[in-house]
Amino acid sequence: MIDVKDLIAKNRAGQAVGLPCFCTANEYVLRAVLSYAAKTGFPTVIEATCNQVNQDGGYTGMTAADFMSWLRGLADKAGVPMDQLILGGDHLGPNPWKSEPIDSAMGKARELVKQYVEAGFQKIHIDASMACGGEPNPTFEQVAERAADLCAVSEAHAPEPEKLIYIIGTEVPIPGGETEEPDELDVTSVDRFRATIRTHRDAFAARGLEAAWARIVSIVTQPGVDFGHTSIFPFVPEKAQPLSDAILTENALTFEAHSTDYQPTEALAALVKSHFFFLKVGPELTFRFREAVWALADIEAQIKPARPSRIREVIEDLMTQSPGYWKDYYGGSDEQIAQLRTYSYSDRIRYYWTNAKVTAALDALLKNLSEAPLPETLVSQAFMGLEFGEIPTDPSVLLEKHINRCVSRYFHAVGFS
Repeated sequence: MIDVKDLIAKNRAGQAVGLPCFCTANEYVLRAVLSYAAKTGFPTVIEATCNQVNQDGGYTGMTAADFMSWLRGLADKAGVPMDQLILGGDHLGPNPWKSEPIDSAMGKARELVKQYVEAGFQKIHIDASMACGGEPNPTFEQVAERAADLCAVSEAHAPEPEKLIYIIGTEVPIPGGETEEPDELDVTSVDRFRATIRTHRDAFAARGLEAAWARIVSIVTQPGVDFGHTSIFPFVPEKAQPLSDAILTENALTFEAHSTDYQPTEALAALVKSHFFFLKVGPELTFRFREAVWALADIEAQIKPARPSRIREVIEDLMTQSPGYWKDYYGGSDEQIAQLRTYSYSDRIRYYWTNAKVTAALDALLKNLSEAPLPETLVSQAFMGLEFGEIPTDPSVLLEKHINRCVSRYFHAVGFS
């Protein structure tokens, strides 16, 4: 069993230790993360967001129970015991239904939280910050009252509520990422941080949720990190110093940082030292996955199988014909948009990997490369940086190793070597 509170106590005492949170529903990425967990034994947090997984299926087609069952199967195959994993629900609240009136949206948010805790998710990020049904932006007090409402549901329906840990706060981009290229970022002010704590503490107390309040372990704030389609905002510790100092005035709390993808490893380590204990990463994982698929496609083009997968053409055709996942995000000339569809840091391509045509093409790619002997020289060209004498020729291993470039650096940054 992972003792998160013990690790948090070490972080608050000055030890540079934290936990990466891998937020993805991509099967190949999850297999890579679990393979790394099996090899290292490191405590591993895997998260699903309200848009990925919900009672309506989300964009994965899975409910919370479906996701948990699927992940258990993957963990079993990888040889990872479930007590090595922490399953988290991210941005649990009314966001998927924010176009509906607040009463309707909150009713569905209650069912969402209920299903997550009943399925066995333990790390619960409650986010009721969004305006619903055309209402004005909610006040700090309204956000806190709605969060307490959802926490009460969580406490009532969790099989073992004493095992839950909570994350509150939301000073981050909406689930799914930025819709526009950000120009600048403001670090969360100490005043806003204290207002979040004060209003949530009062709202939890009003509902008799003192026991749950004691299990709040982190507050989501904006440390000044984010990424757009082509740019990255690196962490500047000096700008976040007042916020880092303020967390130590609150008992047993740390921060959770979202959108840390693509930060230099040194910046990730600096975040942990500044008491950003949880580091969320998602698009970087599938960005690495896409890089690996493209590299395998380059190898396939060289070996010229009788029935090539055409994986790149299949995805490009699909994204052009079904632009729903990217059209509101990318702008510019046709050439610029075409480049962003594939190579953007926002990685909107990640929403297309589960399409039946794409999965068939990917299966064909891996089959073609598994049946043909792959010269190490071709692999070395496609996957630059591999050490001589350590060049795999199994396409599945190549996928896993490339994805784990992300996984390993996150663990290194949070103090697990």
